[in-house]
Amino acid sequence: MQTSPIPDIILVAPQMGENIGAAARAMWNFGLDRMRVVAPRDGWPNEKAVAMASGAGRLLDQAQLFDTTADAISEFDYVFATTARPRGLTKPVVSPERAMQQTRELLAEGQRVGLLFGAERAGLENTDIARANAIITVPVNPEFPSLNLAQCVLLLGYEWRRQTADIVPEVMELAKTRYATAGDIERLGDHFEERLANAGFFFPEDKAPHMKMSLRNMWGRLPLTQSDVQILHGMLRQFVRWKERASPPHVPTSDNEG
Repeated sequence: MQTSPIPDIILVAPQMGENIGAAARAMWNFGLDRMRVVAPRDGWPNEKAVAMASGAGRLLDQAQLFDTTADAISEFDYVFATTARPRGLTKPVVSPERAMQQTRELLAEGQRVGLLFGAERAGLENTDIARANAIITVPVNPEFPSLNLAQCVLLLGYEWRRQTADIVPEVMELAKTRYATAGDIERLGDHFEERLANAGFFFPEDKAPHMKMSLRNMWGRLPLTQSDVQILHGMLRQFVRWKERASPPHVPTSDNEG
């Protein structure tokens, strides 16, 4: 389980055990393992929640049960409430990204942070939101703002992970190869020029230098691997073999015929 500071996920009056289990899975996907459950409709523990949680069942085993939202958040220094619609309350309204930035900063100061999520049917009640310090609103389609409970937890978990993990924005997976060196690319260019010259590609002759430079520029732009270069060399060699096989045999003629 986690030992570094993390926010607590607080589910207020969840209705379906399946959604609680799915929320647990979403939490564990992104390294969150502290759940509080307030007055679940179908009681606690919940077999359907455990079945849905799959590998995150241990998170449910350690979840804390509370009768009221006030009891569930009493130990926290700062609480965010999630809601998809305006509630007419004077509070800061932040995006998930901004909320997780603030959460990281607050936790670094030694404060405890809770994230409130409402029931599936209508979300948090205003009385619950009134107890929070700020509101998190996801920029969803205004014509269909409803989010599944587990989806909402997943969104916040993802943003939390982005704030706390060293995430590389792009990675190239090299399957048992490595990028071609400048020397590899130079030899490939030489091979292409040789074959293309034999095929009469560089025509007219006065344009040949520019055509060759354009080809070299193209090879330089491509992120070729050594495997790519080997394949291209093999293709060029095969073209020559194919031409030799396809050419009709030479039949010598005699000056005495006729």
